[in-house]
Amino acid sequence: MKKLDLAKVPLKAGSIYPPPYAEQMEGRSSLRLGQAAGLTQFGVNLVTLKPGALSSLRHWHQAEDEFVLMISGECVMVTDDGEEIMRQGDCAGFPANTPDGHHFINRGDTPAVFLVVGAKAREEVVTCSDVDLVLTLKDGIATYTHKDGRPYAPEGEDHG
Repeated sequence: MKKLDLAKVPLKAGSIYPPPYAEQMEGRSSLRLGQAAGLTQFGVNLVTLKPGALSSLRHWHQAEDEFVLMISGECVMVTDDGEEIMRQGDCAGFPANTPDGHHFINRGDTPAVFLVVGAKAREEVVTCSDVDLVLTLKDGIATYTHKDGRPYAPEGEDHG
């Protein structure tokens, strides 16, 4: 495998969340390094959070382990146990099917960069801890529901 040229890896900004949650990820971007390298069994993303940005909604994965390693800057990791500062070299792991919602917030004044490694399960369920939203992924297709299984529609939209 040849060395990746990070300047040629497409930058992905924002998130795949539906409104109004997508707008909350302003200031988040990532390089999909695993995809650029042709990896199929696990994903590797280099995530950058501008000051004030969130990595995601607080969430947990049913089928996929997730590992995070801080590269530069500082973030606050928020889990069910509370908040913890993450600095360069700090790392955390989130085992699959452990309902401990997590995300990262850059409360500093410089960008924060971290590496995320996770499985690439064909089927996955991601539950958001603090909002009524569940993401189901099957063969690359995302479907959103409420936690009670009803189809998700952004507030103000009537799909009944």
